[in-house]
Amino acid sequence: MDGLLINSEPYWEAAGGETLKEYGVTLSPEQYHSTTGLRTKEWIDWWFTYFNIDKKFAHDAAETIVLKAIEKIRQHGEAMPGVEYIFNLFREMNFTIGLATSSPISLIDVVVEKLGIKSYLQAVSSAESLVYSKPHPQVYLNCAEQLNVSPLECICFEDSFNGMISVKAARMKCIIVPALKQFQEPKWDAADIKLRSLEEFSSSRLHGLQ
Repeated sequence: MDGLLINSEPYWEAAGGETLKEYGVTLSPEQYHSTTGLRTKEWIDWWFTYFNIDKKFAHDAAETIVLKAIEKIRQHGEAMPGVEYIFNLFREMNFTIGLATSSPISLIDVVVEKLGIKSYLQAVSSAESLVYSKPHPQVYLNCAEQLNVSPLECICFEDSFNGMISVKAARMKCIIVPALKQFQEPKWDAADIKLRSLEEFSSSRLHGLQ
């Protein structure tokens, strides 16, 4: 969802950066992107451990990030290129469609309403309350179960490395749409298809996924 359907990553990055600055820490863009796809509590735990920040502040810091991010996305978030196109394409091909994300339900509700995609979705799976989130495959397996389909029949679109690993661990096909400035990085070679935008996908691409 984040970074694939809505341009929310800059707002998550801003919310995370603002919060970490309260603890005297500033992340480089490379550091931030290395942990994209993690749940907020895991993101905080990672960087609190890395910078040796007292974990007693971790819960409050994670809650602050989520509240900041949701408000920023509510006000400024915009659909990524090709969102309406991709949903209509798969609806026309009679696919069932689910949304699997590490983001909390509170943000999912905001994004689904903002993008007007509720009518397309037959399932919504959040890793918010799961024991493990991406790169663990459970959020995707749960989504497939809700759709009543085998993981082997699923095609997933992702934009993050942790998300891609999650998809492949679930034995699903992965179409990666990474940030353009990371497009040439070799780590995306694990995906089945790599695109610059959702708009590049077409029904003919499905033949290459068999």
